[in-house]
Amino acid sequence: MQNKILMGHLFALVTILLWGTTFISTKVLLRSFTPIEILFFRFIMGLIVLFLIYPYRLKVTDKKQEWIFAGAGLSGITLYYLFENIALVYAPASNVGVITATAPFFTALLACRFLAGEALQKKFIVGFVLAIAGIAMISFNSATQLQINPLGDFLALAAAATWAVYAVLSKKISSFGYNAIQSTRHTFMYGLVFMLPALLFMDFRWGFERLADPVNLFNLLFLGVGASAMCFVTWNMAVKLLGAIKTSAYIYLAPVVTVITSVIVLDEKITAVIAFGMLLTMTGLLLSGDVVALVKANMRGRGK
Repeated sequence: MQNKILMGHLFALVTILLWGTTFISTKVLLRSFTPIEILFFRFIMGLIVLFLIYPYRLKVTDKKQEWIFAGAGLSGITLYYLFENIALVYAPASNVGVITATAPFFTALLACRFLAGEALQKKFIVGFVLAIAGIAMISFNSATQLQINPLGDFLALAAAATWAVYAVLSKKISSFGYNAIQSTRHTFMYGLVFMLPALLFMDFRWGFERLADPVNLFNLLFLGVGASAMCFVTWNMAVKLLGAIKTSAYIYLAPVVTVITSVIVLDEKITAVIAFGMLLTMTGLLLSGDVVALVKANMRGRGK
């Protein structure tokens, strides 16, 4: 049992380590692609990769389960990324980063209501407060200022809420007993279907000549194969092993990974405020994700 829990934490950690670096690839691609183009192409690519890895059609045994898959695709693929991308148009990235990091709290509220075995503990609340305080310090450092934008902030909050819906639905999907790759691919399919109407109203064009640039091709492959195909599978496996609440707590780590990546790749500096914010965020993750309890359990096991 402890080994499965440890594996769940590793899946969640690996996923966030990759998701935390995607901002660089997205930033590079935005010079040639619009946000909706990046979103559509990355998940099309992810769908193809997952099919090549496991080319077997998912046979859903209960038609009611299709509604769960459709809801997961709509919330976690279509709405979450659309809300987040549009929020970035109206509100500063710092605002969006902090507000979307509240997703674990929404996940906890929904999971306690709709999932058996998921309970909201005091240490999760303490961890949430510490993590959000840390993320705020990382985002609103000396180089940025808090700017209130009702529309942008509301869209960022909507993104956090829709991700919570996805987290709960993905936990339900994991209980169906299907192959993780097939389940993720089926969710991607619904996400892309719901995304199609947005292509008609947003700035979208195929323009495959842009992929002749090796930089564009590499970054789109990273988003499609790594951040989409692989990461959604590992994230869903983590949700299956840890539960929706503990897995979602790893979202707190994304801003920390982003800061570290910026230092390595973009040669940015870490201020004292950011460093303290990173410490608070890590502490919040350890409490919310119940990592401390896992470490203690492993130490007791070794003592025996």
